[in-house]
Amino acid sequence: MPNKRNILIYAIIAIVMVCFSKANAQDYDPKKTDQKINYALQLIRFAYVDKVDEPKLVQDAIVNMLKEMDPHSVYISKEELDKMNEPLVGNFDGIGVQFQILNDTIYVVDVITGGPSEKVGIMAGDRITAIDDKPATGDSINNSYVFSRLRGKKGTLVKVSVLRKNKNRILDFSITRDKIPLTSIDATFMATPEVGYIRLDRFSRTSMDEFRVALTNLKAQGMKDLIFDLRGNSGGFMDIAIDLADEFLTTDKLIVYTEGLSSPKQEYKSTTKGGFEKGKLVIIIDEGSASASEIVSGAVQDWDRGLVVGRRSFGKGLVQRPFDLPDGSVIRLTTARYHTPTGRCIQKSYSDGLDNYYSDFMKRYNSGELLSADKIKFPDSLKYQTNNKRIVYGGGGIMPDIFIPMDTSKINDYFIDVRRKNVLNDFTMDFIDNKREELLKKYPDFKKFQSDFMMDKEFMNQFAKAAEKAGVKKNSINAEKINLMLNQYLQKIKSDTTLTLKYNNYNDLASYLASDFENFKNEITTYAKNEDETNFKASENSDKFMAYQLKALIARNLYDMNSYYQIIKDIDDAYLKAVEIIQNDKLFDKLKGK
Repeated sequence: MPNKRNILIYAIIAIVMVCFSKANAQDYDPKKTDQKINYALQLIRFAYVDKVDEPKLVQDAIVNMLKEMDPHSVYISKEELDKMNEPLVGNFDGIGVQFQILNDTIYVVDVITGGPSEKVGIMAGDRITAIDDKPATGDSINNSYVFSRLRGKKGTLVKVSVLRKNKNRILDFSITRDKIPLTSIDATFMATPEVGYIRLDRFSRTSMDEFRVALTNLKAQGMKDLIFDLRGNSGGFMDIAIDLADEFLTTDKLIVYTEGLSSPKQEYKSTTKGGFEKGKLVIIIDEGSASASEIVSGAVQDWDRGLVVGRRSFGKGLVQRPFDLPDGSVIRLTTARYHTPTGRCIQKSYSDGLDNYYSDFMKRYNSGELLSADKIKFPDSLKYQTNNKRIVYGGGGIMPDIFIPMDTSKINDYFIDVRRKNVLNDFTMDFIDNKREELLKKYPDFKKFQSDFMMDKEFMNQFAKAAEKAGVKKNSINAEKINLMLNQYLQKIKSDTTLTLKYNNYNDLASYLASDFENFKNEITTYAKNEDETNFKASENSDKFMAYQLKALIARNLYDMNSYYQIIKDIDDAYLKAVEIIQNDKLFDKLKGK
């Protein structure tokens, strides 16, 4: 009965919301629709057999109704609103530490410079044992537990007890919470003496200030050309994306335009304030680059301002506008589609439902698209031309000018297992915890670490032992596959009813089976040999990738996030290709269609 009641409310509210559409306004009388839903609610309120949670009933109806419209129209409760906005606003109230949970213990990974924790003497490597005199260790400790206790209103006090390496007692600190900045740029460094690199994680309120600072610093180091990395950047504020694209384009260039049934066409153009209008530009994207990332890469591609490298982007071309509800909750309703300068709408289809929409990555993987650009098919009806008459396509993300396939040889079963069981992070945290002072003394700065720290055989053997202790053993041959082959062979013998007809006596049957099994053993041996050789080649590539991951994680925990990307860049195919293209003037111009 409750399910039927929910369906009734969902249907009624869905009908009401159609009034947002001008096209359908003539098909019904909105007053009658309002009366209908109000009457239905009154019926439930006064005639239903049991007491109902009416606010929850209506909230559930709104949530489910929005799911039927498009993937990005959502309801956000008052309680969820601040948490969802936090990464985009660019700050939160807290104590200013980065932490990681290892073996049911909270480890301080980094202390934000100038933050409340640094001011009272909290240090990287400290273990938090209690918060406000209550134990903070054990099975119940998770990220939510830590956030709920360390974050709080600016100006409030929190007592933190820590255990520090080489100290024989608990240290107590009283910390006054304050505004803690959240940065949106993960890395900024010089890729070559003339090529700068910036990686942007999201388009937040602070992104433009961060970008301009990064650009100024890189120019001071001699930067002439730029690699702008938007991989995994799922978007953020549209106006920030427009401002950032403006940094690359000369005056009065169309960046993006929006248009919807109830939203008149609105164009956004570049101004005179661009900070990097000259110099070669390469933008790196992948299947995780969405929305604002696609606005920037689409504008750069359409005007042939630079080149786009990587894999096809996510394909989100819908614009959401927040509408406040009386109880403090919000509906983020899709009100328009955005289009790149050539007119492309890059929103991928969502007609098959939300599950299919968000499982698009697996569909791309299974189709082979992530490994080969030839697997991507665009209809001619979605063909457009850039400023230099190059062909680009709409309808399903930004297709890069240079396709970089996913290198699956770097990620074998062993790597997947150690990552799944968090062995990479646990090992690096334990390694640093035992050797932090020794490492910082030997490598006082990142440059020294980058050049001198080696992932030698002894180091990798330590990691392998830690992985094995966590239940991940490195096997060269797929034992499961061999067992499957054996079971299939035995099943074939057992189910073959003709054997007793072919062989009249036991000796003849035994002789046949012995000969047949010898052939099967040869098949197993051949498989094992081929599997061993294949795994050895793949393992070499994966081992190298894993070693760099470990070194990068150690660098991040010893220094900062910027250090992580400076290590990992040496095995980053898209990054290396971007550098290669920028350094080859003829190739760069040819790819731009000059």
